[in-house]
Amino acid sequence: MYPANTSSMRNLRIFATLLFCALAANSHAQNTVVWTAANSETIPLEPASLHAGRVYSPAVGGGDMHVQIDSRYPVTVAMAWADEWNAAMHPGAPANFSFLCVKEHVTSTIYECHLPSERPMIITFRDERRPEKPVLTTIGAILGPGARQFFSPNDIHIQYYNCLQPEFHWRRILNEKYQITPVPKVYSLMTPDHDGQELSVKIKSPIPLTVALLPSHLADQVYDKTVTLTDALDQTGCKERGVQSMNFNCTFNVANGTQTLLILPDINFSGHKKANVEANTVKCVEHCELLSPPPNP
Repeated sequence: MYPANTSSMRNLRIFATLLFCALAANSHAQNTVVWTAANSETIPLEPASLHAGRVYSPAVGGGDMHVQIDSRYPVTVAMAWADEWNAAMHPGAPANFSFLCVKEHVTSTIYECHLPSERPMIITFRDERRPEKPVLTTIGAILGPGARQFFSPNDIHIQYYNCLQPEFHWRRILNEKYQITPVPKVYSLMTPDHDGQELSVKIKSPIPLTVALLPSHLADQVYDKTVTLTDALDQTGCKERGVQSMNFNCTFNVANGTQTLLILPDINFSGHKKANVEANTVKCVEHCELLSPPPNP
């Protein structure tokens, strides 16, 4: 932590700007991240003064930020919790901050920090110079008590960046009430756009079912009876037996290509029976060109 001078903070500006790179799930972490220039500002800092820059408000799970800093004289850059900063702005309040990602003696750098949670943080800049009190005393003796000491301003240029990365939203891809038959029910769902793509399946049935996510070519072989269901199920980790009312999640592997949801009754039955099946997946909806390319076959 570096100390804060309360008097030097009274006229500081605080900007509420959302400029961060939200953390994706682990399965998305390998995708390309592109930083594009956003707003910039140049600030003249006095010795020992502390300036507040942008407020970062990551999503749940935290996020990353990226800033270019160029300063005439060395500054210390750090992230402070926005609520602690705001509390210190009240008259007479102590300036007690918990700083993260402290970087000292900065004159030109790309400053990056991982913000650990959704709790908003603010970027701060502190001029590392110290006022020369003996000089001020001499000036005051000559010109009188109202004299002020003037220093060359420390012009600090701050270039903020926006983050471009693939964005993912949940999308419903299946919602049906169907007539159960002795033969497998197959739904050709989709070709996944990234490894680890999540699938959530909800089943409600009057009789127990076997539910499995299979590569489409394997599901076709089961349907055509060229491969037994047991052999096919041995080749997937996304399967459930005896399902009547259940939600379960699976993940896709891009290398497996198009995926099929296969549903088959576990018992013999008579009469007309219907089952409800719903499937949702996390699909790329923005900047999908930044997704990692699929592996070579």
